[in-house]
Amino acid sequence: MATSFKTIYARAAKRKGGEAQLKKLLPPKPDERKLAKLTDDRALAEMAKRIFSAGFVWSVIENKWDSFEAAFLKFEPRKLLHKPDEFWEKLASDKRIVRNPQKIRSVRDNAQFVLDIAAEHGSFGKLLAAWPSTNQVGLLELLAKRGSRLGGNTGQYLIRFLGKDSFILSRDVIFCLRDAGVEIAENPTSKRERQRVQDQFNIWAKESGLPLTHISRICAMSIGPNYDTETLQHSMGGGEE
Repeated sequence: MATSFKTIYARAAKRKGGEAQLKKLLPPKPDERKLAKLTDDRALAEMAKRIFSAGFVWSVIENKWDSFEAAFLKFEPRKLLHKPDEFWEKLASDKRIVRNPQKIRSVRDNAQFVLDIAAEHGSFGKLLAAWPSTNQVGLLELLAKRGSRLGGNTGQYLIRFLGKDSFILSRDVIFCLRDAGVEIAENPTSKRERQRVQDQFNIWAKESGLPLTHISRICAMSIGPNYDTETLQHSMGGGEE
């Protein structure tokens, strides 16, 4: 039986200087109603941002993002899909963006993915809002199978940045899970291991009444390097995750 979340919470609070300080380091609770109103162009834009950020310095992508928006026509899926091959070929030499042909191609592929989902569910945001957080692994599997370059950590960060209640399997979160007694590898990639993670988060959510986003962040803050508050507040995602 894994460690109770009460124990993990208490450890995180002690490391951060008390419960009140710990709560200040948590993001707002996810809002499914707001997520349902997400427009498809913003869904595609976030997909692109996460894909281009993968394996790259995030701040570089962030600083160039206005140029990405201009180059990719504000990520309007239909406009992009009506563009000829020449448009996409020119982007591979466009100095306004990071010139990675494979990642550029993924924007085109994901524009179709977003429109397909919108045809099925009304919008990409509505799909995310309706998807149960108790089955995040299923959502990540859908992203990996039907999207382009949306597997692994990219998919996890995508749904988190879009506002979906979710956990992120960062180094510290994995460390927390393993320390708690969950039988997973240091890099849990198998379907069985991912399901064990989901099952444990579901147990902790039921125990604590907290959203997965908070449980994930608290797990990360309960173990590993104990970053100071200023570092946490300036980090991408706002915490050890």
